[in-house]
Amino acid sequence: MEQPNLNYIDQLCGEDNAFRIKMIDIIKKELPIEISAYHKSMEAHNYRHAAEHVHKLKHKISILGLEKSYNLAHEYEEHLLNGTFESQDKFESILQLMQSFVNGL
Repeated sequence: MEQPNLNYIDQLCGEDNAFRIKMIDIIKKELPIEISAYHKSMEAHNYRHAAEHVHKLKHKISILGLEKSYNLAHEYEEHLLNGTFESQDKFESILQLMQSFVNGL
């Protein structure tokens, strides 16, 4: 299973450590909010809205270097838009993995 990393952020920020810290702080702040919004939409059975949250979360997935997980999230977004839940468990695992990684930063 692939692991989250900061390679993209490091590439983006180069030697600008202040910018790197700012990027990490943004992810630490936004990720739990976006995950919570996704879960609330799922609990409310508002799957179109949940798909919108998955779409937003794909950006965080990409930033954290999870290429395969990005593809799975894209597929899951499409499933939600079609009213199915294929890949939901895998997507939830990705969210947990990302949140654990970000909590450790």
